[in-house]
Amino acid sequence: MSNKKLVLTLVADQQFVRHLDNDDPHFSRNEALFAAISDTWLPLLNMFANLEAEGIPFKLNLVMSPTLCDMFADPRLQLLYIEWLNRKITLGEAEIKQYEAGSVQYTLANRYLADAKQNLHDFTEILNQDILSKIVYYAKRGNIELLATTATQCFLPHFADIPEAVQAQIEVGLQSHKRYFGVAPDGFYMPYMAYGPALEWIIRPYGFNYTILDTHGILFADPQPEQGIFYPVRTRNSLALFARDSSNTLEYHTHPVYRSQEYDIGFDADESYLTEHFGAFDSRVATGYKYYAQGTTSSERVFYDEEMALDQAKKDACAFYAEKCALLDKAAELCTTEMVVDTCVFDINMFGGKWFEGIDFLDELLRNIAFTESFDVSCCTDLLENQFNLQKIEPFPCAACGEGYGENLLSHSNGWMLRYVRKACERMIDLAGRFTDDTGLKSRYLNLAAKEVLMAMDSSWPAMIDDQQHPDYAEYRFKESVGAFSTVYESLGSNNISTEWLTRMEKRHTLFEDINYHVFKRKD
Repeated sequence: MSNKKLVLTLVADQQFVRHLDNDDPHFSRNEALFAAISDTWLPLLNMFANLEAEGIPFKLNLVMSPTLCDMFADPRLQLLYIEWLNRKITLGEAEIKQYEAGSVQYTLANRYLADAKQNLHDFTEILNQDILSKIVYYAKRGNIELLATTATQCFLPHFADIPEAVQAQIEVGLQSHKRYFGVAPDGFYMPYMAYGPALEWIIRPYGFNYTILDTHGILFADPQPEQGIFYPVRTRNSLALFARDSSNTLEYHTHPVYRSQEYDIGFDADESYLTEHFGAFDSRVATGYKYYAQGTTSSERVFYDEEMALDQAKKDACAFYAEKCALLDKAAELCTTEMVVDTCVFDINMFGGKWFEGIDFLDELLRNIAFTESFDVSCCTDLLENQFNLQKIEPFPCAACGEGYGENLLSHSNGWMLRYVRKACERMIDLAGRFTDDTGLKSRYLNLAAKEVLMAMDSSWPAMIDDQQHPDYAEYRFKESVGAFSTVYESLGSNNISTEWLTRMEKRHTLFEDINYHVFKRKD
């Protein structure tokens, strides 16, 4: 076994989006979840199954946000996904008739149609519509180490001075993790790998042994880490810290032979044709039928060559493997420890979503690692036998977004949001302190209020506004949660509770079904 270790961490987070009615003006927003299942999750699970069947060892760290888990477990969304696949199959059958046999579009349309049919079979017959159980299976086999995370993708440094709010995020996230995966995790993932002073004193008491910080949170620590980013360190209360290697940007996905994820017939085809074969939506959505390569420009269309792309994915996996070999060899020369560690963290959407061939890249990479002895792929817990002998440091404030400090989450376009959600947190803490033993209708009101505050704390909404990715929807969702909390707060103050409104809101936002508003109560 090598003394050089590579830690691969995949982070899966998705905003809670649940629009069940075709007449809902935001119904098409469900497409993001359905595309993720088809493009990333089912291919990833198939990759795991193939590696297992061939006896090829593999290990990954995996972070699954509670909001994503709740959507995966939702029977209504599962049925909508099946309906979405059937629409995709109908569209594929129409697409084949559009093109001449043997043409590039004809061949690709057949491939995408076959994928849709295979996804439908896998989801319904193999997985029984239950993705999470398969994740649990591989976790029990030791192939996956699951890390807990916050209830929503909350930028914790923004709330470090409101410890009750941070505790509520952690407690609800941990409760969700235990509910879906049945175990108390060893690691805790801080959204955006963002650290602010003293956060470790809130995190560590929940039994977490480690977390991962962005590179400069370790490199600029006091004292400076003796081994740089290639060996874990610990905080004053012995929370172990791994440093993300920020050089791993996977820029391979921009190669011109890879499939373009932008050019989709859902945006180009005649609207009446799409309505007839794919159904009517409130806006144009991606269908998965994409025929062009990354090299396509506004003036020149380059057809996608799947064989060339898969060959390039294998080459890029070999190149990434060679880079890791060289990096770990150099780190082993410079470090004084017996073991060196390179921690890579990737958004899971990179594999299959942003980069169509990403799963093929990952599969080839894991095979290369398994068949050589240059370094091992490990999980973080495997590397913490000497946790209490690690060097003690004071981490530096950091984040893996913005320019390294989360500036994009508090910019001129979205800065107004933070003051509203912080005020909501303060009022929720006040409610939890004033209503200590309430049950029945009032307890349901308070539980809903806690849920809405947690959703309002989700930093995905300001991030979407800053990136100009569906900013109107992000603003709508944020205002909906803040508004719902305000309704509860004012209703409790006037003792005027609407059962009809409460029931309607509970049905709309079904996540965190076991939440107890006391998570916001001040700790003695």
